[in-house]
Amino acid sequence: MNRYSVVRPLIALFLLISVTFGNTMQANDSMKPMTDSIGMTSSDSRFKPSQLIVPGTMIAVGTLGVINGGPLHKAKHAVKDHLDKLRGEEIFCLDDYTQLFPAITYLCMGGRHAKHSFKERTVVGATAYMIMASIVNTAKYTIREQRPDASTRNSFPSGHTATVFTGAELMREEYGPGWGAGAYTLATMVAFLRMYNGRHWLNDVVAGAGVGILSARLAYRMLPLYQRWFHWDNNNSDCTAIVLPSFNPDNKNFAINVTVTF
Repeated sequence: MNRYSVVRPLIALFLLISVTFGNTMQANDSMKPMTDSIGMTSSDSRFKPSQLIVPGTMIAVGTLGVINGGPLHKAKHAVKDHLDKLRGEEIFCLDDYTQLFPAITYLCMGGRHAKHSFKERTVVGATAYMIMASIVNTAKYTIREQRPDASTRNSFPSGHTATVFTGAELMREEYGPGWGAGAYTLATMVAFLRMYNGRHWLNDVVAGAGVGILSARLAYRMLPLYQRWFHWDNNNSDCTAIVLPSFNPDNKNFAINVTVTF
């Protein structure tokens, strides 16, 4: 069997998720009405149950993989075995360093591309990550699924994947499908590397992606409440930021320099 015969379907799976969200949201954006004075449409402020369908399905499918003898149990072990053979001794730690890239970009990019002020993005981002962390940690220490490398029993769902997909969905919500597509591509890479490095099962990353998307969507649905409570309008000044990543190949250190101007 070709060593890439298993990797290709996995990449295709996550790219399909990214493209599906990008195309769906691009179509939705084209039909949006004019925005009001605070940058949100009336449809944006209303919670729609349909927004739960895709992330809810991903979480449900991922949960099925935890069940011994379930429909995904054999599949996730087959994926792990093939990735172990493909990986050998090589491990790429980029997933540890890039999981926060979408969140940093979401918070600091601002400018004419942003729909909301810096403080509004800060509150939405904080809300999204609090929701995500609550769901992930509750599931990790309740379900206690063993990791593929047998190191600990907190595999389900993938926290790295949930983190990066939260940022990706925040990027799509705030800056549109173009920027969202780039963020989802990065999120897909992180999710794949979590499996490739033997840290998570296939169902872990599928559920983690669903948790991340759900958390960002719930946070944005709460923004109108914050705007009314704190009397925010769209006249507040924003910030600009420069984000400069750097990597030292000699000692394999990775750093991010962020300069923010208010």
